[in-house]
Amino acid sequence: MSGGDLLLIAASGLAREVLAIVGAHDLYDVVGILDDAAVLHGTEVDGVRVLGGVEVAATRPFAALLVCAGRGSARETIVKRLADVGIGRERFATVVHPGVDVPAGSRVGAGTILLAGVVLTTAVSIGDHVVVMPNATLTHDDTLEDYATVCAGVSLAGFVTVGSGAYVGMNASVRERVRVGSGATLGMGAALLRDLPDDETWVGVPARKIDGGPAGRHAS
Repeated sequence: MSGGDLLLIAASGLAREVLAIVGAHDLYDVVGILDDAAVLHGTEVDGVRVLGGVEVAATRPFAALLVCAGRGSARETIVKRLADVGIGRERFATVVHPGVDVPAGSRVGAGTILLAGVVLTTAVSIGDHVVVMPNATLTHDDTLEDYATVCAGVSLAGFVTVGSGAYVGMNASVRERVRVGSGATLGMGAALLRDLPDDETWVGVPARKIDGGPAGRHAS
């Protein structure tokens, strides 16, 4: 049975992935998409109409919301805008692919999206507005802080922390008890063996610092 009406925010590739999940498994009735790009207003994304800008959320109080911007920084900006008009944490849906098991002792926050094939072993803590892409593996005692993005095929060993707004690129791996700093970027296929400081970009095997911006510049 459907979980009720849902509005997606940001007409993105991630929104299309969410539409595919909720449509196939009857998780929600998606009643529209909101996006600030005026050129998109009145168009459709996979059969769902773009109703207007983010401000429309305040006029639809009975619909749950899910922010589908690919960048953690963009999700955070949208959530703060909504907070400014009185929309709080309780309005946000959480979408977990039905094939993903969330074991006892783990938690998944509001507004978070877990796509197909994600594995949580035990005692995994996932914050609000986190996105975990297909086939990522989160092992015991991992922590993903708010607005983190973990891309497809990532492997996190035990007791790893991914900081707020951090971006872990496709097929990257992180050694046990290592932290990916807030706002940091770990590049595709990288192997992180030691802590990655806040707002730095590291790539390679083993991962090392390069010049570059924070995770917020990346999109999915």
